[in-house]
Amino acid sequence: MTKNWPFHPGSKLPKILTIRWLGQIGDGIFQSALASFVLFSPERQPNAVGAATAFAVVLLPYSFVGPYAGVFLDRFSRQRIVQFSNFIRATDLALIAILIKSGATGVGLTLLVLVAFGINRLILSGLSAGLPLIVEREELISANALAVTGGSIGVVIGGGIGIGIKKLFDAHGKSDLSDAKVILIAMLLYIASALFTRRLARRDIGPAEHEITPEVRGWRELQEGLRILKNHPDALRGIFATAIQRGGLTALTLMGLLLERNSFNPPNNPDAGLAGFAKALAVAGVGFGVGSFITPFFVNYFGRHRWIRIMMVGPIPFLVLFAFVQQVWLLLTTAFFIATCGQAVKVTNDALVQSQIADEYRGRVFAFYDVAVNGIIVLGAIVAAVLLPTSGKSAVLPLLTVAVFVATSLLLLRGSKFFIARPL
Repeated sequence: MTKNWPFHPGSKLPKILTIRWLGQIGDGIFQSALASFVLFSPERQPNAVGAATAFAVVLLPYSFVGPYAGVFLDRFSRQRIVQFSNFIRATDLALIAILIKSGATGVGLTLLVLVAFGINRLILSGLSAGLPLIVEREELISANALAVTGGSIGVVIGGGIGIGIKKLFDAHGKSDLSDAKVILIAMLLYIASALFTRRLARRDIGPAEHEITPEVRGWRELQEGLRILKNHPDALRGIFATAIQRGGLTALTLMGLLLERNSFNPPNNPDAGLAGFAKALAVAGVGFGVGSFITPFFVNYFGRHRWIRIMMVGPIPFLVLFAFVQQVWLLLTTAFFIATCGQAVKVTNDALVQSQIADEYRGRVFAFYDVAVNGIIVLGAIVAAVLLPTSGKSAVLPLLTVAVFVATSLLLLRGSKFFIARPL
């Protein structure tokens, strides 16, 4: 077995990657149709509050599902949870497609979207919690780089596929009908992901029979995850650093969306705005890939803790420049570097958490991890909604992001606090 490289004869990693990547390509297709329907339709010109509300609808569900997801992942077969969750999500998308075909934008659609994204986080948490059971400890960085980054790139690819297919459908029918058809394609990928899950045995990704938690206690289990993390303070600090980076990325994504929709392109031409935003997401997808590719090499040189600290401040020069020069080329450049650095932080910290937490607690810890990240992402969206005008042009938001990233690196991740007392 080659050290740090997770593929070898008999490895189950390709099975997990297939399940994850198929689902996340479906996520990209689904999200492109949803964005087209909600944010880039001719009848709806979004402002910052509307865009932030859309992000919150996508992200908040797991903050409520998470406390229960963690204990389910530590009590029941994660393979079964991932499989059945994919089938449920596919059914949910069929209902969403029916509502979108009819142009519905009410409470029913909102609730179904909440269900879809809540289930999505449950699936990703289950796969992350099970990853250390199928790769060696020293392979976790590389395995996370493949799983997380491949999934992120899959979302971007799926978004591009969704936009391309929608254009083809638009030539032969109404826009809402095209969005509904695109969502049905995403539904098929979720079904495929569920079927591929059957290639794993019931306990391949845990928990083992002797590790099963006897009770389901919801929020108490989330508190248990936090209690466990307090015994690993570097992992806890890394989780909050990852959350803060993702919150900043979300705020800047909203800024990019509004700039492409209302400033860089004519507001009465939403297709041009959608194409411009898709290009920015594609560039960010390349950044995700680069961030994961370089991380194993630099972690070997700097160590996990120092690499996270460096990557936290890595995009700052570009953010400062973007605060004062808001043009398309600089938006794309900034998207690339903040995605590169953000993915490096995420991949490294995932491996840090996985390597320190015993499997019987890992579901609860990753549930807490996702709830913390989602909560701060929503906070980032709220801050963007408060600071951004409808045009998206603002120097304050990039500079505020810079200040938060610097404070995180110097205070939360300072060397005297952010280290591990025992060897990994």
